[in-house]
Amino acid sequence: MITKGQKINDRYEVIRSIGEGGMANVYLGYDTILDRNVAIKVLRGDLSNDEKFVRRFQREALSASSLAHPNIVEMYDVGEDDGLYYIVMEYIEGKTLKQLLKKRGTLTLSEAIDIMSQLTDGMAHAHDSYIIHRDLKPQNIMIKDDGQIKITDFGIAMALNSTQLTQTNSVMGSVHYLPPEQASGKGCTIKSDIYSMGIIFYELLSGSLPFKGDNAVEIALKHMREPLPSLREENSAIPQSIENIVKKATAKNPKNRYDSARSMHEDLLTALDDSRMDEPVYQYKYPENEIDSKRIKKLEETAKLETTDDIGDFTEKTIEQPDATDIDDIQDKNSKKLIIILASIFGASALLLIILFFIVPAFSNKKAVTVPACEKLKVSECEKRLKRSGFEVKDVKTVFSSKIKKNRVVKTSPAKGRSVKKGSKVTIYKSKGEETIALEDYKGKNSIEIKTRLEEKYGLVVNIEKKEPEDQTKEYKDEDEIIGQSKPKGTKVKKGDDLILYTPNIVDKFPDMAGEGWSVDDAATFCDKYELVLEKVEQETEAYSPGTIISQSRTAGTTIIKGTTLRVTVAVKPKPKPTTIPTPEPQETEEKEEEPATP
Repeated sequence: MITKGQKINDRYEVIRSIGEGGMANVYLGYDTILDRNVAIKVLRGDLSNDEKFVRRFQREALSASSLAHPNIVEMYDVGEDDGLYYIVMEYIEGKTLKQLLKKRGTLTLSEAIDIMSQLTDGMAHAHDSYIIHRDLKPQNIMIKDDGQIKITDFGIAMALNSTQLTQTNSVMGSVHYLPPEQASGKGCTIKSDIYSMGIIFYELLSGSLPFKGDNAVEIALKHMREPLPSLREENSAIPQSIENIVKKATAKNPKNRYDSARSMHEDLLTALDDSRMDEPVYQYKYPENEIDSKRIKKLEETAKLETTDDIGDFTEKTIEQPDATDIDDIQDKNSKKLIIILASIFGASALLLIILFFIVPAFSNKKAVTVPACEKLKVSECEKRLKRSGFEVKDVKTVFSSKIKKNRVVKTSPAKGRSVKKGSKVTIYKSKGEETIALEDYKGKNSIEIKTRLEEKYGLVVNIEKKEPEDQTKEYKDEDEIIGQSKPKGTKVKKGDDLILYTPNIVDKFPDMAGEGWSVDDAATFCDKYELVLEKVEQETEAYSPGTIISQSRTAGTTIIKGTTLRVTVAVKPKPKPTTIPTPEPQETEEKEEEPATP
């Protein structure tokens, strides 16, 4: 049992508990040597008795400690103290991504892309170092107030699959993001982390998990055999390019997934480009049903026996590494299945080509004609041109366009130049003009969040500038809070227009150290924070406690300038006065006695 004030390894002082999990408990601690707050993760006692697990835990944790990336929690130390196995890591002030989702429900598209871009960048770095997380989920992702994310639990996640954990909460929390190959016992690769990231992306956009069930086995089975629900069917505002990223990342067959986290990261960076707005639906190249049927049947039998109160053996029964014979059998069966599937596909493709090129033309009397160009024409002129070419107008729809005048034709579907049957129906798209939005009143909101949204979604050019607040009595604690904007609420703007968001010009000033009773240690911490040079002058006095600041060279209330020198006068205890008679006095007496003897 770890208590407040307890020191681990005679260095890390426990301040308070900040979290409990199936594998470890996490504490806020204080590093007494390096003078900083840290997070201390202590392995639960039941796992610390497994020598094999402890060895691997330490090895993998040490390996993860070599990672240095802004989106990965930095690991400082790994050790053991009187049977307590611990990891010391960077302390993050913020909340988990899961807590954010519970509070917000869903995130905006730009927020979700930003988080996923950071996540894939961090995981790409880890994979480059041959480190697989194996337990990616929102509970293991911290998000700071400024939007930066930090991936946690690398060390423990690597060691997780090597033991038979039976904590219900741990299993249920992880199984929602579990790749099919991991559920079936085939082990993990970097593509397993990619699958988990795809499920996380789905949850950020939809606010819910794709697969639910009464117990862990039931959920795992759904990961193995049920298709992922469509995001666009739930929310048509989500672009096809975004759904394609989720679909590719969460493919059940690893061959259909991204080859690397870096590839997924690069795909996210261009997801909202105009060139990808009409992107076709991503099609899987390889069959999705390559999961071994015997293992699915075994899981189905297990699911019948499991209940929500008794799912502890899920990990033991399902997440276990197959022996060599099992692997060979699986590979042989999968190879045979693949040959049969490929042969079937080839045969079907050949038959389709024969039908398209020989049989269909033989029974069709309609000639193929080319769709004429209609861009920039009036709709009525486009209709006449289409009818002269032998087409029927199916519908006239409107779209925004920054290049085509309002009420003029932007494009047709099928597009110009396409060869289609005479008599086919064509849809005309006319311009609604350039898309405009009415600005809101952004006061009180986070300037970085608003800037990101307006730039990514509407193409505005947004700048952030400091400004003296009109209300000088109000105390602004957040330097990113919007206090004004260059264009008022209701102003209509379009892509390329500029907007200035004003934030408070918060200037830190020197405190009254003497009046507030600061110590020299307080002054040293203050100077470190503001990158000042500290000079100390000692003054003997009984009016102040030793170590207390008596005066300072910089007047309280003046602006702090980085790099300047702050000289403080520090009280020290006066030296004791001598109580004995000085030695020279007897010498003066002897000289006086000798004076009469002088002639």
